Amino acid sequence: MRKTLRRAGFLLRFATIAVIWVTVVLCLAALWFTWNLPNPARAVTQARRPAILLLDPSGQLAGRFGDVAGKVLLPGQLPTYVPAAFIAIEDRRFAQHGPFDAQGVVRAALLDVIHRQVEQGGSSLTQQVAKTLFLSNRRTFRRKVQEAIISLWLWKHYSRQEILGIYLNRVYLGAGAYGIDAGANLYFGHSATQLSLAEAAILAGLPKAPSSLNPLANPQAAQNRAIQVLDAMLATGAISAADETLAETQLANAASPSSHSSWFALWVMQQAGALIPEGQDTTIATTIDPGLQSVAEAILSNVILSRGDALNMHQGAIVVLDAASGAVRAMVGGVGDREGYNRAVLARRQTGSAIKPIVWLAGLEAGMNPDDLVYDAPLSLHGYSPHDYEKNYRGHVTMTEALADSMNTAAIRILLRAGGARRVIRVARTLGLDDNLPDNASLALGSGSVGVLQLAGAYAAFFNGGNRVTPYGITAINGQAMPLIPAVPVAAPGIAGEMQSMLRAVVTGGTGTAAFIPGLFTAGKTGTTQSYRDAWFVGVSGGDIIAVWVGNDDNAPMNKVLGGSIPAQLFKQLAIAAAAK
Repeated sequence: MRKTLRRAGFLLRFATIAVIWVTVVLCLAALWFTWNLPNPARAVTQARRPAILLLDPSGQLAGRFGDVAGKVLLPGQLPTYVPAAFIAIEDRRFAQHGPFDAQGVVRAALLDVIHRQVEQGGSSLTQQVAKTLFLSNRRTFRRKVQEAIISLWLWKHYSRQEILGIYLNRVYLGAGAYGIDAGANLYFGHSATQLSLAEAAILAGLPKAPSSLNPLANPQAAQNRAIQVLDAMLATGAISAADETLAETQLANAASPSSHSSWFALWVMQQAGALIPEGQDTTIATTIDPGLQSVAEAILSNVILSRGDALNMHQGAIVVLDAASGAVRAMVGGVGDREGYNRAVLARRQTGSAIKPIVWLAGLEAGMNPDDLVYDAPLSLHGYSPHDYEKNYRGHVTMTEALADSMNTAAIRILLRAGGARRVIRVARTLGLDDNLPDNASLALGSGSVGVLQLAGAYAAFFNGGNRVTPYGITAINGQAMPLIPAVPVAAPGIAGEMQSMLRAVVTGGTGTAAFIPGLFTAGKTGTTQSYRDAWFVGVSGGDIIAVWVGNDDNAPMNKVLGGSIPAQLFKQLAIAAAAK
């Protein structure tokens, strides 16, 4: 009997200690799972990230960054197919299950096993609300437990329709758009209450991969995903076969919105940097001409797409700026991904003959004049023997003729008469070309590399009376005017006038005749580098400096693309578009 009591006492003590330790472990586990768990009640109403609005000189919206917020709309305020589209593709059994869908989890697991990869998720809409609003996308056991805890809290505090409403108003739909109304306004230009079935299918397809599936980034991918949504809606009985067929015929247009962030807008954001107040909406007044920006992007994209393969020409850049002030009116940093490398600002490319006006300016400042004769003939300088593109020589020609026909041997003789390479480099520095330029005669032929934006700014002095300008794109932030660097006189007005006249001769009878426009003053200079690796045209039209460069990122030679061909033609198209405004 005593032995039995001792055994019972031992078991009781063991059980008590075990219960204590299990309780401690469970408490520690609960503490670990709930540590830093967000407050769901606060998170449901948390504010969006600040938005940054870019305005053109007339005060019209020219670009937007940050979160886009629309109106809060209840599911009952939307066409019935809008919430049905999200339910069909994200949680088709939403009306039948609680906070979790056990059947959906099993189905997803079986599909994943069959296909040996993650084919389908098993999360309910409630779980997605918990994850997207309060947690991260990290696939950890702790995060999944926290998701379950918040899902239970949501199910206790909100009805099924309220959870659906929270989801629709807070789901991320790409490009900074949070919620169905924000997505509708961003991608389609109208309220979510006016969404068509095709548009609703596009939006419902976005939560899976908002960055890569949104129609601004990839219209075809958005269209393909929308077809999957429509198929799911048909399978759940949300729409009829006729509805699906009609919507599919509208997808191509619906998935091709015109809104996007321009290269100019991205550049301005980089320029603003720390000047943007943290944590509040910001309005940035800019110098952009939206119409000209759209034309610049379109013409460069069109020529690369239509002729790029034949000419082995796959990239380009354009800058349009006001010659008097340096205000940038349009900027194209390349063809393709706008989040990538801005060739208009960052790239440094050899200029070819586009540098010659700097050499001619140095010659004028050394006492030469446009009618002075310069010798165009074979030349050997310390073993360096340049030749003209045509490989025939004209003998004695005027400075104006030599610039118009881009004569190389004449350019080196002018460089020498101007005081040599170092003197020309000093002149280039006064105009804003601060990159390393070669301290030898090859400088006159464009062996040095500069940026498109830099060269556009340097040419401004030829057409504004001899003043150096500093290119800029921001005029005010939140109504506070930005201090601007004033134009600085760097060349005598008379000399600047002579340069303008000589550059006019380039388009009236020289290498840049493709940039000539009857009835409109244009002037500028072509540039082509060795093996056709770079082609330029930089000039003026109607008070705007327009700089165009085409080439390849890998420096591969193009198929005989001259500065007087594609770049001059693009210049002309832009000049005509600007004159028509």
